Amino acid sequence: MRITSILARSGLTVAAAAALPLTLAAPAAHAGGPTGGLVVSTSGSTVTARTQACPNGGNGSLLSAGQADFAQGRQQPLAGGSVTWTGVSSGTYTVVVVCNDGSTAGTRSVTVAASPTISATSSPLGAVRGGLGGAVQDYGTLTLAAGGTLVAAAVVGGAWYLRRRGTGQRT
Repeated sequence: MRITSILARSGLTVAAAAALPLTLAAPAAHAGGPTGGLVVSTSGSTVTARTQACPNGGNGSLLSAGQADFAQGRQQPLAGGSVTWTGVSSGTYTVVVVCNDGSTAGTRSVTVAASPTISATSSPLGAVRGGLGGAVQDYGTLTLAAGGTLVAAAVVGGAWYLRRRGTGQRT
């Protein structure tokens, strides 16, 4: 009974360790939410902010790191409740929207990812090349540790099962 409870507890630990890389690897595709009346999204090098909190219009400002004041950012007027900035370089920004009546519709942080550059010289020439597949990707320490833990748990569980089966004890 003691071994069964130890295996049950270690099984829960293994399950939690296996789920951890999945939760850490999932990127947020949406910055902010409907709370505060401001929704911010990115698509490539374009940042868009939408709000319904400013029925009489307003201005949006995109602040980069080190800019703490609304006037220091790239300002755009609201058009139909949204404001868009194009050609934004990669990095973390703060979006602030201020209505014409002086109230703030909200403040959100957004991260713009570097967009890949495609050129004719970067394309492979010739036929499809097989080979390395996923072996090229550099996995982090946490992912490798979780995989090693799962393999170790499988080996220990298999050995325990075969030992119990060989002695005739099936309880």
